[in-house]
Amino acid sequence: MTGQTQAAWQGGLALRAMARVRAELYLALRYLSAPLGALTLTPDGAAPRGLGTDGARLVFAPAWVLELYRQNRAYLPRAMLHTVLHCLFRHPWLRAGRDAALWGLACDIAVERAIDDLDTPEAAALRRPVGWLRRQTYAELAASCRPFAAGTVYRALCAMDADRLAKLQAEFVCDSHHLWPADPEAPAAQLLGQRWEQLGREMQLTLQQAGRHAGQSDGAAALERQVQAGRSRRAYADFLRRFAVWREEPRLDPDAFDPGYYAYGLRVYGDMPLIEPLESRESKKVRDFVIVLDTSESTAGALVKQFLRETFALLHGADNFFRACRVWVLQCDDAVRDEVLLTDLADVDRFCADFTLAGGGGTDFRPAFARIDALREQGAFTDLRGVVYFTDGKGTYPARRPPYDVAFLFLEDGDPPPPVPPWAMRLGLLAEEFLPAAVPKAPGAPDWPEYDLSDLPQL
Repeated sequence: MTGQTQAAWQGGLALRAMARVRAELYLALRYLSAPLGALTLTPDGAAPRGLGTDGARLVFAPAWVLELYRQNRAYLPRAMLHTVLHCLFRHPWLRAGRDAALWGLACDIAVERAIDDLDTPEAAALRRPVGWLRRQTYAELAASCRPFAAGTVYRALCAMDADRLAKLQAEFVCDSHHLWPADPEAPAAQLLGQRWEQLGREMQLTLQQAGRHAGQSDGAAALERQVQAGRSRRAYADFLRRFAVWREEPRLDPDAFDPGYYAYGLRVYGDMPLIEPLESRESKKVRDFVIVLDTSESTAGALVKQFLRETFALLHGADNFFRACRVWVLQCDDAVRDEVLLTDLADVDRFCADFTLAGGGGTDFRPAFARIDALREQGAFTDLRGVVYFTDGKGTYPARRPPYDVAFLFLEDGDPPPPVPPWAMRLGLLAEEFLPAAVPKAPGAPDWPEYDLSDLPQL
């Protein structure tokens, strides 16, 4: 084109090359069509060498793309898939106070393992030689990281020294994270994160509806597990809100007023409206709630206490729980071993401080539901909408559906969760989210320089 600058010509050519690479991925991994198309291909001459994303764009340096297209073209589809999977697993939005450099490395390792596990014929073009260091790292981390996801890998990396981390960084580097949100909790960042969470659900539905035709392998199943792991704590908070009810609660709001008094003043006094601040409002929060802890031998331990503290921490927020509440905490293995009623959020701290596990036998869910039914008949609840049961799922379920919602919560360990009755809800949780925050072994993680992707492995 006449008058076209060198930079514009180079950007257009690189854009065509990246569009062709994406088309090849569409054909190879059909169940990832929507995630692959969710990022806008964006050439940027000022971008660092490599690919990067902010959740809305796939940014690349045109000169780097064209150089790689000529010398090592087979690497481009893998690099693009790597970046898309970061978003699909919601890595940019899950840092949650973790060290940025270590979190980026943990995310790279998790994504590279997912790609290396894709063993379908269509994904053959994405394979690269898996060297000794990579195999050793996968084997070592798989033994302690269940499930194999960025959160669990991060905890393992925190225990490693700087030399080992530098070797892993050189081995697993693939894209740039410089566009990841600096504040993952910002509203704009959260909107993008929710969009990718929905894309992850759609990918899972695509696999299920197609009978896993595109992903009958363990690799596709591993993708699903990492998508599920990416929902983590925020998904649990949203899950608890399913049990909320609308009720009026006292709350003075000087910025709002009753329109009835306002109109009455204008009608009676002409130009003198009556302003009456609202002293209550309608709120949708949790009021009556039951938490059942499976204290059988398979689930007993400090993790149960951490789960309880995390649940109360989520409910403690003013937007989740009414101040006047009724929360029953039952401990049950093959019988109800202990029950405590909490009627105010101030009771929560005292309860957690003195909490001890009771039980340790087999698992039977029926005694807990029988006790809840007895409490309902006694009038202990007025707005009971649901019961949350923290368990490993290996027990005897009630034969009939209770007259309230029931959710069984399982800890993700890399294996498929046990089946639950059709009337029950099920949610997998990462143990990593209920453990104290991991701290790097050395003060401050290695301050790696910006990614230099000049020397990429030949495919």
